[in-house]
Amino acid sequence: MGNAGRRYGTHRVIEPAGALPQAAWKVNNTLPIDPTEMLIEVEMLNIDAASFTQMKEASGGDPEGIARIIMDTVETRGKQHNPVTGSGGMLVGTVAMKGSEYDGPIDATVGDRIATLVSLSLTPLKIRQIRKVFIDRDQVEIEGHAILFSSGIGERLPDDFSRDAALAALDVAGAPAQVYRLVRPGMDIGIIGTGKSGLLCAAAARKVLGKSGRVFGVVHQQSIIDDVSRYGYFDELILADATSPVDVFEKIDALTGGRLLDVTINTTNVKSTEMSTVLSTRDEGVAYFFNMATSFTAAALGAEGAGKDVTLLIGNGYAPGHARATLDLIRSDDKLMSLFGAKYSNG
Repeated sequence: MGNAGRRYGTHRVIEPAGALPQAAWKVNNTLPIDPTEMLIEVEMLNIDAASFTQMKEASGGDPEGIARIIMDTVETRGKQHNPVTGSGGMLVGTVAMKGSEYDGPIDATVGDRIATLVSLSLTPLKIRQIRKVFIDRDQVEIEGHAILFSSGIGERLPDDFSRDAALAALDVAGAPAQVYRLVRPGMDIGIIGTGKSGLLCAAAARKVLGKSGRVFGVVHQQSIIDDVSRYGYFDELILADATSPVDVFEKIDALTGGRLLDVTINTTNVKSTEMSTVLSTRDEGVAYFFNMATSFTAAALGAEGAGKDVTLLIGNGYAPGHARATLDLIRSDDKLMSLFGAKYSNG
């Protein structure tokens, strides 16, 4: 493999030959590091929501079962790349070493604590011990090391966030960043799923819309409606199962007088929600999937079969400035600061 590919970690790929690390089935997670790499002593993994949900279901909600699944995955693949969902997450740790030829974009020196902003599905990882699984927040405290390539991005941990709150926020920083690009004053915006990323998307949409336009939220439990309504981001909260597309569509259709939504953002963590997103979006509108359980085939062929002229966007976890924009969004809202501070209080 040529030297040019080392920046992207091609030298770490074990199989299949010629793949990039994310697409690879297995990568080399051993030491020493290559001169082009950064070594991180890892403290915490933030598993993406779709992957964590799958592991909870597979283990019956047992933290020790989840730990075993993670250990098996990392020992088999050299990275936390869920073989069922195909997704990973991100991590927090301390910079332990920088190779002599490392020229990555992270402004950090040895001893700094950073959050990586690239997926665990491409990051070589070695776990020595899993210390604790936080079942209610998709995080796993570990002892181990990770290797970041020169192409990898990350962020030094801010002083005004706890470690785990910063990790949780930065894990989904790509979602509100894209909302700022997609939403314009006067639009009707729909958010399917109102967990961590859904709330941040709603807050970003509300910030752009001001008093114009409307924000609709689709949730699957009444208790969630009672909880998220206090944030004041949503004009309407709709109780519906996102895996039942006709039900979601009919409720959105009624509330918008048949106009439907200009932008529909899917932040759920389950399969089979593609067509709720597509059907709820007006022709020439945008359906944005920030959901690692999304099937491209189901979304594309489903839209075609329904005769929907909708732009389909797959969520990219990276956008220039996305980390700072998301942290600033939380800083600007006392309710969000309280939420992240209370739920992610360790570290």
